Amino acid sequence: MFLAETASSMSEARLTSLIIESPAPARTIAVRVRAGKSPGLVWLGGFKSDMKGTKAEALDRWAAEEGRACLRFDYSGHGESSGDFRDGTIGRWLEESLAVYREFAKGPQVLIGSSMGGWIALLLAAQLRKLTGSAPRAPLAGMVLIAPAVDFTEELMWKQFSAAIKRDILEKGEWIRPSDYDAGGYPITRALIEDGRKHLMLGGLIEPGCPVHILQGVQDPDVPWQHAQELVTRLSRDDVVLTLIKDGDHRLSRPEDLERLIAAVKEF
Repeated sequence: MFLAETASSMSEARLTSLIIESPAPARTIAVRVRAGKSPGLVWLGGFKSDMKGTKAEALDRWAAEEGRACLRFDYSGHGESSGDFRDGTIGRWLEESLAVYREFAKGPQVLIGSSMGGWIALLLAAQLRKLTGSAPRAPLAGMVLIAPAVDFTEELMWKQFSAAIKRDILEKGEWIRPSDYDAGGYPITRALIEDGRKHLMLGGLIEPGCPVHILQGVQDPDVPWQHAQELVTRLSRDDVVLTLIKDGDHRLSRPEDLERLIAAVKEF
């Protein structure tokens, strides 16, 4: 694993990359690093999303204005990173998130996870506690989770799929799920479903290790607001805030939604 860096202007975040060779196949993870004061921001994107989306860019602009550090990256098979999306699993993307965090995060950090990134954020927190013990180099100052899709491969996909869809996944290895965000749809692979079962969290208490603020749209067609409510009951800490946005959708990318996001980040 080694670093490769490209030139960037003073006003832009530094573009660099992290090459992860194991487990195969190797992939190059594109990373944008903005230096600044703590606590820094760490963006964890959603399924089939990337680090140049509306929310991620808004956070980076705010970080630049406030002189805060900001770390963004694309999972393999997403955005500017290499790799085949079909090879992706929760475990693989978690491993990449951990590698990026350990390489680039300095000082206290706020994890900001959108959709699948909310699940990754909670899994990453658990991994960091295992690795760093009581004195981490980059401890968590807080989490902001946007429509967190914890356990989505099982609760929001597999359990909702028809018998025909399940048969396609099991026998053909994948099913192309129609999407409002991608005309070609998304491949849902057997590996994604089976690996997801190794990382399920909603069956017991979840210790995030820091305060949590959840932003959830009531009109979200992908992650029902009741799913966020269930997550709140599983979080072991008292300092958890759930903000329900009555007219909010899944993306929560309107100007007023971005204002709520920045306000939540400011809490930490």
